[in-house]
Amino acid sequence: MTVQAGDTSLGTSLDVVAVVAAGGVLGAEARYAVSLAAPHAASQFPWATLLVNALGCLLIGVLMVLVTERFRPHRLVRPFLGVGVLGGFTTFSAYAVDINRLLLAGRPAVALAYAASTLVAAVLAVWLGATATRRLAGATAGRPA
Repeated sequence: MTVQAGDTSLGTSLDVVAVVAAGGVLGAEARYAVSLAAPHAASQFPWATLLVNALGCLLIGVLMVLVTERFRPHRLVRPFLGVGVLGGFTTFSAYAVDINRLLLAGRPAVALAYAASTLVAAVLAVWLGATATRRLAGATAGRPA
């Protein structure tokens, strides 16, 4: 790759990567703290992972409305909070591992219930976060910020 004088695209990419990485560390640490606070056996329903994923989806719904419809934040806010913090907090990999562990523990009905409930909870949480934020933002639109 050749960089021309005055080309700031590489610098722009590096600062985005840096804030995503920093946010990811914070989000992953928060998720790990939840897993320590609410551990579960391989054969038990993984409530902590379900709640982390649903909460992360709720917050991404809030964030997306705020950064796309309500405010014009610094260009690094969305990658830091959305991709970094919330991407690090939510976890598709633990979701998949939990399903596999339930199957290996001979609990296919629980695995299916967990798989389905996580998907439903995630979609509903994004919708709820976005809808509630729009309503609250609309209710305060006439007030000074």
